Amino acid sequence: MSDGSLTEANRPVSLQTEEELDDFVAEHSVALVEFYTEGCGICQSMEPVLGTVARETDAAVATINPRDDPPLVDRFEVQSVPLFVLVVDGEPVARRAEGFIPAADLLDWIADR
Repeated sequence: MSDGSLTEANRPVSLQTEEELDDFVAEHSVALVEFYTEGCGICQSMEPVLGTVARETDAAVATINPRDDPPLVDRFEVQSVPLFVLVVDGEPVARRAEGFIPAADLLDWIADR
């Protein structure tokens, strides 16, 4: 019987800096990164969705607040949050910034990589 603990592979990882983000995407062949800000209601509503995505896909999932590291805003052209960036082999290959996205839609989007 499971002890209820989760490993990094099946829950989103909270990143703090551009260096942590670079290390994270370097360690995973496929990564989904959510750029968010504090106080963003839609971003908060995405938390359980990202948990589901982390459990149901082989992609690593992370979140980062670009306001804490302004070069990220320019590097990833963050104009609104939440912004989802799909990174494959260290390179951003797709992005979505249309607000709340259901888990099934994110899973299909990742699978279509």
